[in-house]
Amino acid sequence: MTESRGPAWFAVRSLPKHEHIAAAHLRQDPEIEVFLPQIRFQRMTRRGTKARVTEALFPGYFFARFDFQTRARRVGYAPGVRGLVHFGGKYPCIPAEVIAELRLVLGANEVYEASTEVREGDEVVVVGGPLKGLQAVVEQVMPGCQRTAVLLEFLGRLTVVRLDRGLLMVEREGRRIAL
Repeated sequence: MTESRGPAWFAVRSLPKHEHIAAAHLRQDPEIEVFLPQIRFQRMTRRGTKARVTEALFPGYFFARFDFQTRARRVGYAPGVRGLVHFGGKYPCIPAEVIAELRLVLGANEVYEASTEVREGDEVVVVGGPLKGLQAVVEQVMPGCQRTAVLLEFLGRLTVVRLDRGLLMVEREGRRIAL
């Protein structure tokens, strides 16, 4: 059961890659408020081109505010929803302050824009050319050109190599971001 009286925030588990579908269905009910935090970043496609993608910030989860007593069944069985997050028979409420702070960080459109700027000290992965698959650390960002000096271990020693930024991906917020 839940300890809430009246509307409260709950974590909702969705089917994989269906967060936006489930959220759209629940938004049709005026008694349910939905918050789907998302992240937008640049990713390499299978063809090797860059594409901007938007995904759920918490893959497989989003938040909904509703009266548990009257709307739990509607939420739990909505298209794209796998169920409400629960521990045994207990359905924990998410503090409204947590949702408010997330909304403050994400802004009105609920989307976090991941930076594609590379900085000295960033850990990167080489995604093309003869050094493909090697991990490196950004040593120097060369302004005015699309090249970056990276420090990588090659043939048993550390070497500084200048590479085109398009051959690098940086890992941020748990996702690989194309530069």
